[in-house]
Amino acid sequence: MPSSLLQIKNLSISFGDSIALHNISFTIEKGKITAVVGESGSGKSITALSILGLLPKETKISGEIVFNEELDLLKADQTTLEKIRGNRISMIFQEPMTSLNPLMKCGEQISEVLVQHKGLSGKQAKSEAIRLMAEVKLPDPAHIFDRYPHEISGGQKQRVMIAMAMSGEPALLIADEATTALDVTVQKNIIELMSDLQKRKDMGVLFITHDLGLVAEIADDIVVLYKGNIVETGSVKNILSNPQHRYTKALLACRPILHKPGDRLPMVADFMENESVAIKENKVPPPHVYTDQPFIEVDQLCVWYPNEKKLLGKPTSWTKAVDDVSFSIYKGETLGVVGESGCGKTTLGRALLRLTSIHSGNIKLDGQDLYSLSPKEIKEKRKEIQLIFQDPYSSLNPRKKIGSAIEEVLEVHNIGISMKERLDITVDLLEKVGLNSGHIQRYPHEFSGGQRQRIGIARALALHPKFLVCDESVSALDVSVQAQVLNLLNDLKREFGFTIFFISHDLSVVHYVSNRILVMQDGKIVESGAAGDIFYKPQHPYTQLLMDALPGRSIPN
Repeated sequence: MPSSLLQIKNLSISFGDSIALHNISFTIEKGKITAVVGESGSGKSITALSILGLLPKETKISGEIVFNEELDLLKADQTTLEKIRGNRISMIFQEPMTSLNPLMKCGEQISEVLVQHKGLSGKQAKSEAIRLMAEVKLPDPAHIFDRYPHEISGGQKQRVMIAMAMSGEPALLIADEATTALDVTVQKNIIELMSDLQKRKDMGVLFITHDLGLVAEIADDIVVLYKGNIVETGSVKNILSNPQHRYTKALLACRPILHKPGDRLPMVADFMENESVAIKENKVPPPHVYTDQPFIEVDQLCVWYPNEKKLLGKPTSWTKAVDDVSFSIYKGETLGVVGESGCGKTTLGRALLRLTSIHSGNIKLDGQDLYSLSPKEIKEKRKEIQLIFQDPYSSLNPRKKIGSAIEEVLEVHNIGISMKERLDITVDLLEKVGLNSGHIQRYPHEFSGGQRQRIGIARALALHPKFLVCDESVSALDVSVQAQVLNLLNDLKREFGFTIFFISHDLSVVHYVSNRILVMQDGKIVESGAAGDIFYKPQHPYTQLLMDALPGRSIPN
């Protein structure tokens, strides 16, 4: 019978007048994976940080966190906690790029943990680090040992983090959104790796996520958090097949994989107000324009980057980010493009906006060759073509209030004859994306991720563009916030009539939002067609691989 590895008893946490956790209690058993699920702000990460004693000193905290049925971590002194952290209890963080030291080689960062917690010599630590890197299935571990974090892929960085976390042979592993924003295939590999390590090492795992699809793939038990309260707990099988609380039902219902394109995605607020929510059909028929002249024509496009050059600068080899790609986009449609990181999706999107140089081929926008336009002509054309970024926080100036960030766009393009008129336009745009005039004087850090994405959309719409490129615009958002943003894009598309090029690694999202889909692999289009055909009847082995990697397809509707 599994023994109790960690018991959280009546845990309450507050920051000043803000209460983050309300008297929560649950148990993590040895040899089991317990998932804590909820939206951003529900208290998931705060729970994890409290276990390791990593909350700020001014935090008010009460209750017990009992490790191995004997040690209350909340009462442990700093010396005891330092011996436990990274040794008996390890943590894998959400973003490996920010949690890995960019100035240290990957292998050295694992060796450092081994020297500190295991007392190994430098030579022993290197040998053990390479063994651990092989255990987490990193290719050519000895080579990656000497690579810096920026020189390896996102999935490889996460594997380095897992190797580091496993180096102390922990009894408890905490994974805090460890696969968020990773490609679905990489995500599947990481999930399988963590599950395999957990079984072989007989660890307990606290798996923190907002994605119930992932929970279905990996976890034994589930704890559902809503605004700092546990609203439901039990076995994954029971909770996902027969959820009792409205919030759990909402998290399950708002996943795009369950809905037809055009149906309005239900949101958490809908469920919290009503016991049951009817799915609203808001059908947007595919545009009947495929016999018309295409709005954008891409012909034999190549975007290559030189790897090596001769002495006089002539390239001897190339990285073919986009290689001989041809397709058309029609007015009013949403064309989705899907594929793993490095397949060329983002490069293709940037080429459509003339934000990168091309090697050969051409792109016509409304019959004009985009790459033959002069700087003055392309500045004018920029009003018609806009980009919504993946991370709205890094694309907004942190020192600029969001009202000024939108007004700046209007001023550069001479829209509005006065400051008052530009202010009125800004307020109108914010209201269209569900914000209001009271938000104008706030800075980006004062908004949630979903609100920042709405601001990015408002800024992109300021010039009334004809064409929008959405580059992974919902990949890092909670499923409920993702539903809000996708509903908003559909609403605004109906109102403004723009055309969308929608980039994502998630086929379920692309299927929901798109009329047609392109599937990219290694810079080439390997399959294309109507969204339903690609999603339900994939022909190419790579498309089938992407479909097989989608988490949570087994969850009952």
